[in-house]
Amino acid sequence: MKISGVDIRPGNIIEYEGGIWRAVKIQHTQPGKGGAYMQVEMKNLRDGRKNNVRFRSAETVERVRLDTKDFQFLFADGEQLTFMDKETYDQTTLPRDLLGDAAAFLQDGMDVVMELYDEEPISVQLPDTIEATIVEADAVVKGQTASSSYKPAILDNGVRVMVPPHIASGVRIVVDTATGEYVRRAD
Repeated sequence: MKISGVDIRPGNIIEYEGGIWRAVKIQHTQPGKGGAYMQVEMKNLRDGRKNNVRFRSAETVERVRLDTKDFQFLFADGEQLTFMDKETYDQTTLPRDLLGDAAAFLQDGMDVVMELYDEEPISVQLPDTIEATIVEADAVVKGQTASSSYKPAILDNGVRVMVPPHIASGVRIVVDTATGEYVRRAD
């Protein structure tokens, strides 16, 4: 489906110069002289390259629709991650760097959504939040104001997060998988 260059939104998948790209950030600019354009920061979904491109309103790009399929994370073997198709039980192995920082939040048996382009895995979407246990948390420093004082803590998966002062070691918390930030205490 063709769309105008100024209609690109963050998260859109587009075909550009023979590659499949995800729009990460956009900025609409209307200079005092000349036509308006959209400055788009894109990430190549196949090799991870980033690119900044200006699209004018007269330019069109091909918007790509990706197929999505439900998979289950089975295990990690070094730099390889193994997933199982929940319908056919076929196993797929992907490199860890395809997921980036989100790979640290994978848990055995976790349900994920895999995006496919021509049957080729392009990206993996994790659940919005996960529960994790804090294994190490710094002591509270007296005298800090309660509103802005977060302290560093390390989760059972090795990820470092900032948590409120009342959270101690051994506590289960909910973490946002996209940003790696503390959301709330787990129930």
